[in-house]
Amino acid sequence: MKNIKRKLPVFFIILTLTLSIIIILPAALLAQEEEAGEEEVPEPEPEELIFKTTLPKIQAEEDETFYFDFSVIYIAGDEPFGLDEDTITKPFDITVEYPTGWMAAVLSGNTEAKTINLESNNTESLNLGAVAGTSQKPGEYNFKVTFKSAVDGDPLEQSIEFTAVITATYEISLSTKTGKLSTDITSGKDNHYKLILTNNSSTSVENISFTSTEPEGWQVDFDKKEIESIEAGEEEEIDVTINPPEKTIAGDYMLTFTASSENSTDDIEIRVTVETPTIWGIVGIGIIVIVIVGVAIIFTRLGRR
Repeated sequence: MKNIKRKLPVFFIILTLTLSIIIILPAALLAQEEEAGEEEVPEPEPEELIFKTTLPKIQAEEDETFYFDFSVIYIAGDEPFGLDEDTITKPFDITVEYPTGWMAAVLSGNTEAKTINLESNNTESLNLGAVAGTSQKPGEYNFKVTFKSAVDGDPLEQSIEFTAVITATYEISLSTKTGKLSTDITSGKDNHYKLILTNNSSTSVENISFTSTEPEGWQVDFDKKEIESIEAGEEEEIDVTINPPEKTIAGDYMLTFTASSENSTDDIEIRVTVETPTIWGIVGIGIIVIVIVGVAIIFTRLGRR
């Protein structure tokens, strides 16, 4: 009897633990099943726009038009009511941000596109056309194209950026101060002639030198052997000294003047008419007069005979 009394508390403890396990275990298993069930439910895929381009940066000269080809894909994501996402079409407004002095627009073919309807999972090919409306210095200029849903309350918006790089253009030109490509000079003396150098480049031009091609024995000098730098749009006057030898035969001769830099070269050809110096003209006239007088005297004497 005493042994039975001793075993009763142990029996009740075991019974209590067993009942607790029987009660708690199903609840725990049910909770695990609910958690597993919640984890298996995937989150809805969001809408998005995907932009693609192969040339986001293009180099060209200032007066050229930049064309950036790009494509856009609309991903509709999980739509309500079980609609097939391949049939979803959504309108978007298109805006273009561009630097001051530029004009830019998104083009679909040859037509400017300010709004567009995008069908889900289809690729739409477009391009951005950009041209400098006013003179722009060489450098990089950034553009931003933004597609924004035209549906009220829809936050879907995405952008793509492009860069236009304007490269420097170099062009120097030579002209004459008078605008004429001819001049009269006297042999045996210094004759001055004015040239005008103009920088038609989009940037400054450095280290411009001057050379000439003239008949053998002639002396041609420039008052400026070299111009270190001339800014875009500026002009420089160059004084040229031309000295033909004293015994140069009167007539027309051709001279060529050349301006050269590392990036640009120009030349100009001048027709030069050489005149005999005044003193030699007087001497020539005197000789002619003497000859005429001598001939007259001879004829007079022969007439008397």
